[in-house]
Amino acid sequence: MSSAALSEFALISRYLARPASGRADIVVDNGDDCAVIAPTPGHQLAISVDTSVVDVHFPAAAPPAAIGHRALAVALSDLAAMGARARWCTLALTLPETDTDWLAALGEGFHALAERCGCALIGGDVTRGTLSLSVTVHGELPAGSALTRAGARVGDWIAVTGYPGRAAEGLARWQQGERDLAHPLLDAYLRPQPRLAAGEALRGLASAAIDISDGLLADLGHLLRASNVGAQLDLAALPLATPLRAILDGDQVQRRVLAGGDDYELLVTLPPAQLAGAQQQLAALHLPLTPIGRIVAGEGIGGLPEAFAGLGGWDHFAERRA
Repeated sequence: MSSAALSEFALISRYLARPASGRADIVVDNGDDCAVIAPTPGHQLAISVDTSVVDVHFPAAAPPAAIGHRALAVALSDLAAMGARARWCTLALTLPETDTDWLAALGEGFHALAERCGCALIGGDVTRGTLSLSVTVHGELPAGSALTRAGARVGDWIAVTGYPGRAAEGLARWQQGERDLAHPLLDAYLRPQPRLAAGEALRGLASAAIDISDGLLADLGHLLRASNVGAQLDLAALPLATPLRAILDGDQVQRRVLAGGDDYELLVTLPPAQLAGAQQQLAALHLPLTPIGRIVAGEGIGGLPEAFAGLGGWDHFAERRA
């Protein structure tokens, strides 16, 4: 590890800023008091911010490249849930010290995902303190097309992308001493993949959407309350990842899927006539979309056995995660 007494501006310039060459949508890039962007005509902006704090959202000993990737991924996931295309982001980084090797790796992890998603880093800030990363993301979508939590209707299917539960078990494995970063469960926790392409594909098909950050049941609850409806789940239909089934019994797997959190998959509702088309769209992305229940009148979530009563998700003020 190497350390150097670099100024805030040198740190940003050397390890975080990268010119967004050839992008006409960026009028003024990094290095001025503000970035200036030119949104696409006829589009609306979707904006979200996420803060990742050491030993709350990620372990202190996590690889810095994974920390950089993860901080951006969890913010981009909010854009995915709205059906927005990622365009720009800013990063406010708080560091306890200037370890240049560590910072270079963090920047590589952040920028690798940003470039893959077409999201340009257009500004930021660096200050001293407890390690944290606050990422603000900006996306675009055609005017009036945003997916929200409030559109679910009685009779809609409830469906989920991918295989929730893997990240929660990955965190458990990390806490038990697993350090093989190629382990699929550890990778799911440390390097979640924001479902941006899926969100865009579901725009115009899904009636409501939310990303799974706090746990499937908890986030389904948010969607139900916003839509003023209830849900009836079919637990037998839950998508169960092979790595989970290999190490956990049936109830344990279901608990990970329902309450684990940190997956950043999309949970959506779909009118019956749109389900097959949505599954086709996501199959083209090599991503399963699994129906797991229906929207019903009333409130709350039915279909849960008594043993799962009170099964909740993540609460920042109730527990520590990493």
